[in-house]
Amino acid sequence: MSADRPSLLDHDRRFFEALTAAEPEVLDDLLADDFVLVSVEDGAVVSRDVLLDAITAGAVRFPAIETFPEEAIVRHLGDAGDVGIVVGRTGMNFTHSDGTTFSAGSRYTHVYIAASPTAWRLVSAQGTPVKAPA
Repeated sequence: MSADRPSLLDHDRRFFEALTAAEPEVLDDLLADDFVLVSVEDGAVVSRDVLLDAITAGAVRFPAIETFPEEAIVRHLGDAGDVGIVVGRTGMNFTHSDGTTFSAGSRYTHVYIAASPTAWRLVSAQGTPVKAPA
C-alpha cells in the first residue's frame, strides 16, 4: 500500500472528527487493536479500550480540535509502504467528566499501519504541548 499524503491526512481528519463528535464506533474502525495514545495533557499512556470507554462514557470530551494539514509532514516506511507517519499540529480543547478543561497547542506524531490495500489503522498517537508563538 502506498502511504500517499491524501489518504493519511484523511485518516487523521476522520480521527479528530470522531473525537470531537464523540463517536466511539468510528474510532473503533480507525484504531488498531493495540493502539496506544500518549496524552498531550500529562504524558499518560492510554490504551485503545480506555480511550473508547472514556469517549463512550463521556468521561472526556473534545469540544474543539483545530488541525493544520497543510503543515503536516507525511512519510511512509516499509518495502510495501505499509507504515505511514504523520507529524502535524493541533489546537485542542477538552473537558473531563468533572468539568475541568484543558487547552493545548500541540505537535503530534501518528503512526499508521495498512489494514488493507485501501484502509489504514492508527497504531500510535503521541502529543507534545507547544507554546503559542510570542
